[in-house]
Amino acid sequence: MKNMKENKIMANAPDPIQLLNRDAIQVNSVEIESYVKNKVVLVTGGGGSIGSELCRQIAVKEPKQLIIFDISEYNAYIIDYELRNKFPDLRLEVLIGSVRDKNRVSSIFEKYKPQVVYHAAAHKHVPLMEYSPCEAIKNNVFGTLNVAECAHNNRAERFILISTDKAVNPTSIMGASKRICEMIVCDISERSETKFACVRFGNVMCSSGSVIPLFEKQIIEGGPVTVTHKDVIRYFMTIPEAVSLVLQAGVYADKGEIFVLDMGKPVRIDDLARSLIKLYGYEPDKDIKIVYTGLRPGEKLYEELLLSEEGLEKTANDLIYFGTPEKNDSITFAGKLKKLETACEKNSEDIRSFVQDIVPAYLIDGKVNL
Repeated sequence: MKNMKENKIMANAPDPIQLLNRDAIQVNSVEIESYVKNKVVLVTGGGGSIGSELCRQIAVKEPKQLIIFDISEYNAYIIDYELRNKFPDLRLEVLIGSVRDKNRVSSIFEKYKPQVVYHAAAHKHVPLMEYSPCEAIKNNVFGTLNVAECAHNNRAERFILISTDKAVNPTSIMGASKRICEMIVCDISERSETKFACVRFGNVMCSSGSVIPLFEKQIIEGGPVTVTHKDVIRYFMTIPEAVSLVLQAGVYADKGEIFVLDMGKPVRIDDLARSLIKLYGYEPDKDIKIVYTGLRPGEKLYEELLLSEEGLEKTANDLIYFGTPEKNDSITFAGKLKKLETACEKNSEDIRSFVQDIVPAYLIDGKVNL
């Protein structure tokens, strides 16, 4: 009986865009096709929420070859099966491995010579990374360094880093790690013929670890729906929207720019939960209770999309802006990265101090190092 009720509820599940009260975002497919068609394209983290949607949208653009690289065997299997069924003529290579393994990454670049690289592989869950900070740095920072250096050394045409609004004035180790990733991209772009860029956006609805699937699960179970704080607000996009804008931003990539996606007005999570409960046919607080649990480690009440020093300029697309990041001294930066790497290898309990030395705005226990 319970399964029948759950199936009925899921059959009436709302379209995520309904929760945002706006029209779906559109992009210029011709421009995207101009740099993807007939190219060898590599997507790291290609089995994840963002990575797999990147692969779906790239496959439509007729690449010469699509290479999916992921550490998750299951995720890789799922997207491999899907794409081979939908696009039987697609030249597809699905590879297992970690971006942390420099030799593995190098061998892939040397063998396939990818011309366009989308780097989506990362640890993204804020509270979990607070409890495993060294793993966040090993995977996000040094994984990005490995892939970006290989793109440069093998003369890839473009490299696009998938970043996050949590990189701005970070309060979490995940956000700080992604800010260092942006700095790495900016630094390498200064000495490379490869066109590097970062794309920074907020929360993606229905991605793994996002609040929407959690809320839906809690509603199906009869509640309560858990919200961390009544005043928490976040920027939201659907997965296809975010990915289409990432592809569009790739058109404008050049010298390490940070592209910021216009995600519309921020959404109050409490309002989002209530709207979702109503869309499922229930009344908040009466049929389904809402419980406030408090902010989790590393979380903010609100997110920002741009650092004050980056400025903001418009691209040809009204929904994509770019900031020019402040340049760092390459020698000093490399030295700090080396110290950070050594601290990671030792699983240092003081890892946050090494991170803050690179990202002074990173908030640790209420303090910044400015």
